[in-house]
Parts: sequence; C-alpha cells; structure tokens
Amino acid sequence: MTSQEIRQKFLDFFAAKEHLIVPSAPIVVKNDPTLLFTNAGMNQFKDYFLGNSKPARPRIADTQKCLRVSGKHNDLEEVGVDTYHHTMFEMLGNWSFGNYFKKEAIAWSWELLTKEYGLDAERLYVTVFEGDDKLGLPQDFEALEEWKKVIAEDRILYGNKKDNFWEMGDTGPCGPCTEIHFDSRSDEERKAQPGKQLVNADHPQVIEIWNNVFIQFNRLKDGSLEMLPDKHVDTGMGLERLVRVMQGKQSNYDTDIFTPTIALTEQLVNKSYDAKAIPSDRKQWMQAVAFRVMADHIRAISFTIADGQLPSNTGAGYVIRRILRRAVRYYFSYLDYKHPLLYKLVPLLAAQFENVFPELKKQEEFVAKVIKEEEEGFLRTLEKGLRKFDELTNLGEGDKVIAGKSAFELSDTFGFPIDLTELIARERGWTVDIKGFEAARKEQQERARKAGAIDSEDWVVLDDFFVNEFVGYDSLEIKTRVVKYRKVKAKGKEVFQVALEATPFYAESGGQVGDTGVLLFGDEAIDVIDTRKENDLVIHVVERLPKDVQSPVLARVNAAKRHATTIHHTATHLLHAALRKVLGTHVAQKGSLVNDEYLRFDFSHFAKVSDEELGRIEALVNEKIRENILVVIKTMKKDEAIATGAMALFGEKYGDEVRVVIIDPAYSIELCGGTHVDSTGSLGFFKIQAETAVGAGVRRIEAVCGRAAEHLVLQQFHLAQQVRELLKSPKDIAKALTAVLNENQQLRKQLESLEAKRLSQLEASLLQSAEQLNGTNFLGAVVEVSNAEHLKKLCFDLRKSLPEHLVVLAANLEGKPSVAVMVDENVISRTGLEATKIIKEHVAPLIKGGGGGQKTLATAGGQDASNLQLVLEKVKALIS
Repeated sequence: MTSQEIRQKFLDFFAAKEHLIVPSAPIVVKNDPTLLFTNAGMNQFKDYFLGNSKPARPRIADTQKCLRVSGKHNDLEEVGVDTYHHTMFEMLGNWSFGNYFKKEAIAWSWELLTKEYGLDAERLYVTVFEGDDKLGLPQDFEALEEWKKVIAEDRILYGNKKDNFWEMGDTGPCGPCTEIHFDSRSDEERKAQPGKQLVNADHPQVIEIWNNVFIQFNRLKDGSLEMLPDKHVDTGMGLERLVRVMQGKQSNYDTDIFTPTIALTEQLVNKSYDAKAIPSDRKQWMQAVAFRVMADHIRAISFTIADGQLPSNTGAGYVIRRILRRAVRYYFSYLDYKHPLLYKLVPLLAAQFENVFPELKKQEEFVAKVIKEEEEGFLRTLEKGLRKFDELTNLGEGDKVIAGKSAFELSDTFGFPIDLTELIARERGWTVDIKGFEAARKEQQERARKAGAIDSEDWVVLDDFFVNEFVGYDSLEIKTRVVKYRKVKAKGKEVFQVALEATPFYAESGGQVGDTGVLLFGDEAIDVIDTRKENDLVIHVVERLPKDVQSPVLARVNAAKRHATTIHHTATHLLHAALRKVLGTHVAQKGSLVNDEYLRFDFSHFAKVSDEELGRIEALVNEKIRENILVVIKTMKKDEAIATGAMALFGEKYGDEVRVVIIDPAYSIELCGGTHVDSTGSLGFFKIQAETAVGAGVRRIEAVCGRAAEHLVLQQFHLAQQVRELLKSPKDIAKALTAVLNENQQLRKQLESLEAKRLSQLEASLLQSAEQLNGTNFLGAVVEVSNAEHLKKLCFDLRKSLPEHLVVLAANLEGKPSVAVMVDENVISRTGLEATKIIKEHVAPLIKGGGGGQKTLATAGGQDASNLQLVLEKVKALIS
C-alpha cells in the first residue's frame, strides 16, 4: 500500500465502526497558553477530557499534524541523524468519549493491524501497565485479559508508570495505556535475540507503532485517584512508522512519504542520496543526514506557515525559524548548495498532501515566498559569518585555534552551528576550542534564563565598525554617540536597547547589577533603567528613544547608586575572606548578588552557620573596615594572578589579562571585573541580616553596608523601642514576651476546647432537624461557626449518624458567605447529584462566588451572604 492508502484505510476502518472522521486541527495552537504547537493528537480534544465541552459524536477518528521541537518533546537534534525521529509527524487516532472502552479498542487495534493491514502477528508485541503500589496505581488486569484473547501471553509485556501510564498534568484525567510494538528485524536477527528483549530499549528496528490510552481516573490535588464517571479512549499511531512497517523499510525516510522529496532534492543539488551511508564515512554520512533533514524539515516549515505562523524572533515563530535555519545549514555545508533550496520543494509537498491537508496547496505560492525570503536572509547571514571566519583565520599563523568565545559568536550572532565552524576550520588546517565554546554557551544560557524571554527586533546599526569601550572604572560620565539600537519586549513591557561607542555604565556581571543613569541628548534626557551585556556588547536599556538618536550624547551614571553598589561589592570580598578564615578554606563562592540595597552571597558549607560563628564573621569584616585598608587593583596575566593566590569568582569568565582586586595581600586577593571603593573605610559598617540554606551543602548570607546598614540598625532599634512600650517597659524584653506568648497559647487551647464542645452540641441539634425526602435524609441549616473549616468538620461528623444523606450547611463569616455540601455515595448513584455539581451550578451563583471539591464533599465561598436561606431551599428542591 502507498502511504495515502494506508492513511485512508485507517480512517475508513473507523468510519465503519461508527466514528466521525474530523479534520486535523492546525499545527499552531491558537488558544492554549500551555502549548506553542499541537504536539499530540489529543490536543484538540482537551476540553472533552476536562469536561469543559461535549463532542458532537462519542466516537471520533482523525489524522493530526503534530510538531515536537520544544519543551520536553524536543527531538530536533536527532532528526535526520536517526531513521525515525521527526519534527512534524502525522498521528492517526481513534477516540471514544464515554462510549466504548478497552475491550473494543484492543480488539479493533488487533483487527486493523493483522487483518486489514496484514501485519505479521509474530512480529507484534504489546505492553500493559504493571501497576505501582507506591503510587496507588493498580495493574491493568482488564487490558491484560483482553490482549490474552488475541495474542500469546509471552508476547504481552509489563510496563512501568513511565511507559504505560498517561497523565495530562499533575492533576486531571489520566489512566493506563497499552502500546503495540513491531519487530522489523530479519529472521536471523529475531532468532538470535527475542524481540521482547528489545521493546522500549531504543532499538531502531523494534519500534512502538500504536499507543492506546485508557482515561479512567482523575488525579486529585492530594495525589489520590478517583474513578471518572465517563471513561475515554485516546489512541495515537504514528503514520510514518506505520508506513515504514507496512512497506517493509528499515528507515522512515525510505518510505513514499519522504522519497519524492529526497528525489527532487537529488535533482536540485545534483548529488545522490545514500540510504546505507555509515557514520565512519563522514562525508557520505553527513550528506545523507542532510537529505533526511531536507525531507523532514520542509514539512514542518511549510505546514506551520500554512497554518498561520510566520518565522520570527520569538515564541512559535522562533522555533520555525530555527528549524528552517538548521535545514539551510545542512544543505549549505553538506550538499554544497549556496542558493535558496527549500522553497523549491513546496509545490511537490503541496501536491502530495492536497487530499488530506489542502491548506498548503491553497497557499502554495505564499508559503514558498516566505520560505525563500527566510532562506535568502539567512544565506546572507552565513556569508557575513564566513567573512568573520576569514577575519579570525587571517590574523596570522599563531597556534591556529579558533577561540571558544569566537566560535560562540559565530553560532550566536551568525547562526553557524559548531559542527560547521569545525568543518571550515578543519578545511583550513585550524581547530576549535570546544571547551571554551561550551563555557560561552552556558554563560549565555544562564543570562537568557535570568533575563526571561525577550522578543527583539533587528538591530538598527549606525556604525558597522564601532568600538564598544567601557570606561566606567575611571569615569562616571563621558561624551559619546549611539552606534546601534533596537526595540525589544521583555516580560510584556516594550523597551529599547542602545549600544554606545564608549560607556561609563557597568553592565550586569559577576553578581553586580547593571548601572542606571541618564543619556543626555542636548536638553533631552533619556533614563537608563538597566545595563546588560550581550556577548561582549554593553547594552543600555531605555524606555524610549530620543528625537535624534544620531546626535552626540552625554552618558552619565547614577553616582549615588553606583557608590552604594560598589560598597556592597567590596564588602562581598571581605565577607568571602572572613568566611574562609572562620569556617575553613572549603568555603567557595556558589553565587552572588550585589546591588545598592544589600549583598547576597552563596557559599559551600555543610552546616548551619551558628550565631557565634556569624558574630565572629561580622566582627572580622568590621575590623577590616576600621583598618581602612587601601584597595589595590592590578591588571596582570591570569597565570601570574593565580600564582599570587588570587581566587576566581564563581560565574566569571576570564581572558588572558585579568583584573585582580587586593585588600591586604594576607587577607583577600580575588579576580574580579566589578567596581570597588578606594579603601575599606568607605564601607562604614557591616551587618548580617540573614543566614539560610539554599540547597544541599550551600548556605546563603544576606548583609548590608554603609547607609543601608545604618538604616537597618535604626529600624531594628525603633522596633525594639515599640515592643518595649507595648510590654509596659520591662527590664527584660525577652522574658516579658515569652510570658505573653505562653499565656496566649494557654488561652488558645481553652478556646479550642470550648469550640469543640459547642460543635458537638450543634451537631446533636442539627441531627434533630434532618428530614427524609424521596429516600434521602436531607439536612440544611445556617449555622454559627468561626471559620469555614468548622463547616467541613460538622459535615464529616454528621456523616457518621446520617445514612443516605444530602447535607448543606451555610455560615455568614463576618459578611462573607461560606457553604459546604456533602452527599452520600448511594445518593449520588441513585440521583446523580454530586457535591461539586451542586456547588458550582446551584450554590456559587447565589452567593456570587466559586468553589469545588470532590463528588462527596465540596465547598464554596463568595461575596453575597444575603441568600444563604435561598441556598438551602435551592438544594432541598433538587431532592424534592
């Protein structure tokens, strides 16, 4: 069968089983903030599982376009390298919403695979959920018994929670699943090793083709499971893998889903695809990978654009741009093709999928144009990168090593993957510092994590040959000019980033926050709200641009804030040295934050720092402050600095030339690029605010210096004075406060005892008011309690003495209504009245509030307490 026939047979088979065949949802998710793309067949039916809406029919089947290149489903770097990972794939699915369940789903799966498709039953294996006692999950005996009807028991394998239990999230619908695996190895290989030993072992020829999920539980917030009133079936079968199995191929790319695209690519690049290429033959292997990447990526790019998502610098658009650029890199590097190629594949793809996904055919010209423009833009970027590469390799013979930082710049700025940089370097007789590259990449990732997602426009460059010089060690203002700028959106706020030819603004690094200040364009003042680094570029964050961005600018740092920050940075060095002297030389920096308000220092230590130790640390730092030690800063070779005993700070990246901060050679010598005071006396006074645990073996100290320390001491003094006055000025504040707390505890116990007695009396009184309506013991009352928890306690206590009950208790808690509803399991079975439904549909609207819970007990709170009596009548009416 062709892939089209295989797909159609699936849909026809389930149409004959009374399934409604529905079209694929768009690959781009429009209304779900938790997803960028449709990554599973169930996405478009999510509301049905959650109970938010009802399907048109209880049985549905479809083929769904899916994309998995972000979040936990991220196989991008595997695509093209192996034979079965894809960016976009089709998921064939049949669905039952409260209709059929395991018996039918399993029987139909076997019927379709073995009778309709004619797959060899001896090559099939199935897995069922083995259960998990620790998590309270039972073994799926029902699925096991159904499988025994059609397949030998030794071909039924047991899977753990990871492989055979599906959950939508931490809470919500979930259930066991059963997978179907196919062994496509040769008869000789199968004789040598049974296929069941290779199931779920990442073997490329023993693969999962179908997963049947049985949604039968609801996961509650406390982690427990309750049975769902409606049970659902959610299945997914990857078309690409099914076609591979059906057509007897060893690779998905050898099927007729991909071979037409590969054949066209061969014509365009005038090269042949070798499906049997092996990694040891690097040239042929990388060429084969490139062909597979083209065939895969063009699908993801084309269908996503057709569904409305254009390539961009953020979110879903950035993912698509990334896929497109990966494809360009491969044909540029390994197929030796230097012109736009991908857009030429669109017409073939559109025709191939016209009958199943017609949206691409309808927009064929538009999609091809978008892709071509993206390719042209990136190819230009690649050319710039090559020029940059030429600059790096034409600097002289040297040791012929591309520095890690430069390799990362080629990747981050010009889009060169590291393997492309290595390839070009190797051709020119050079090597690449891979360790340095990884360090630069990790540093950038950490910066990105801290900064959060940023939606940035392209830079507007005013000078291609600028020198972005930092002069802030010696001066806090300088006349300069803007060399480039851009608009960005960070955390929902629109700002601008400005780069200057020279700047006195310190960019955030080494734990020290970025400077703030002002850019003066003549009489126009533009506030700088932050200063950051992007690679080595100092970026000034402003909320607006000046009228004339090309006019001269006076850049002026906020001197007071810089001084306060500098004080805390020097104090951090004093603290670090004090910690090592008091606690031991095992102490090493694990993190740091330095700003104008306080300092935070994380360090390695395996026990809580005692009050006595904190006192000694604090005293030692203040001693060094009073000594008014001159802070000496030297620039020297890194090896020379390390030889002097200088410590390198955590998170810093150092070149050959380093800046060494010396505060008494016998006390503190550290490598540091931050700003510091001239002498320790400027710190004034040092005070520790807190000592806490950060994680295993890491402690944190927060402290203040200078005016911040003065403010803290005054604040604490005034607080102590207030407490003294409240306690009637005792001689010993601590002793007086302890007496008050002890008295309060005794009174609380007395109050709780009285409250318990009152609730017991109230329970007895309420039982007298219960009435029987249609076989149900109904009890409804407005009661006086002190909090909502007492309502729930009363419900639980009443349950013991009131069989077949429906209880509704309400209270006015200082103007705020609170309601609890409790329903016996037998009443639920007989009437269908669940506590959660009563609360949400009948109670919450009357009190202008909301609530929830479980089917036997639910609660609600609101804003309007005037309708509590009406609430009782409304619930009573449901029974009568």
